[in-house]
Amino acid sequence: MTTEHLRRPPSSFGAAGFVLLGAFLIQWSAAIIQPAFAQIGPAASSGWRFLAGAVALLLFARPRIRSWTSKQWTGVFALGLSSAFMNLCFYQAIQRIPLGTAVAIEYLGPFLVAALGKRTWRHFGFVALASLGVVALARPGGNLTLVGALFAAGSGVGWAAYALSSHRLGDVTDGFGGLAVAMTVASLATFGFLAPSLTHVVSSPGLLFRVVLVGVMATALGFGAEMQALRRVKPSVVGVLLALDPAVAFLVGFVILSQTVKPLDFVGLACVVVSGIGVTLDATRVTLEPAR
Repeated sequence: MTTEHLRRPPSSFGAAGFVLLGAFLIQWSAAIIQPAFAQIGPAASSGWRFLAGAVALLLFARPRIRSWTSKQWTGVFALGLSSAFMNLCFYQAIQRIPLGTAVAIEYLGPFLVAALGKRTWRHFGFVALASLGVVALARPGGNLTLVGALFAAGSGVGWAAYALSSHRLGDVTDGFGGLAVAMTVASLATFGFLAPSLTHVVSSPGLLFRVVLVGVMATALGFGAEMQALRRVKPSVVGVLLALDPAVAFLVGFVILSQTVKPLDFVGLACVVVSGIGVTLDATRVTLEPAR
């Protein structure tokens, strides 16, 4: 006599929730930081974001690194450097092109992770639908510039590396300790861009509050939420769920930055939202297998 049991992928709905939370925090913080570009520039703003986020995470997590293995150290350096590269390029992009367009182009990075990691025709269909949505959102014309698009594409390369390294680091570390050390690495990597603005920011309470707020929102809370998602499902699944980011970015750009949204944008939004819902439902389907 045989018995059957249910096997369910770990908390895919939870992963979708964390991805959506991270998207809102990160894209909202991108809108908040843009006024600082005129005062200290996008590169210095990126450095301040990582510094503030790293301090917040270190105070919260208090990582114990003495017993770490070489695999854990490799993971934090990979995540820290990929995050630094991703955000430096991203801030340069959103200085030149609309937020939603930049994120739509940037999404091509995790899209490739999703496409290369596909396991079923259904998953491939959701990837294809998400890609159509991103093409609709990142259509040529308007305020799109070549330099801005290239920076967004560079950020996409960093985003793909970030998604993979964040997943691997989540496998070898507990809590937020690994993320705290990784963001410290990112802060050190970008400190040279921050240094010239140090006196100006410290002596400007409003500007200091802005960069600290963005660091906590994006680096500590936003990246923290995404890491929790990547601990629950594979990067190929999260890669499709991250299609929600361009949708959130367009909404943030429209509501907070008063950036133009056209009818084709709503088509793109519908495609990425449906693909995100579909891949979540697909990942949470119950599979029956005989016990061995």
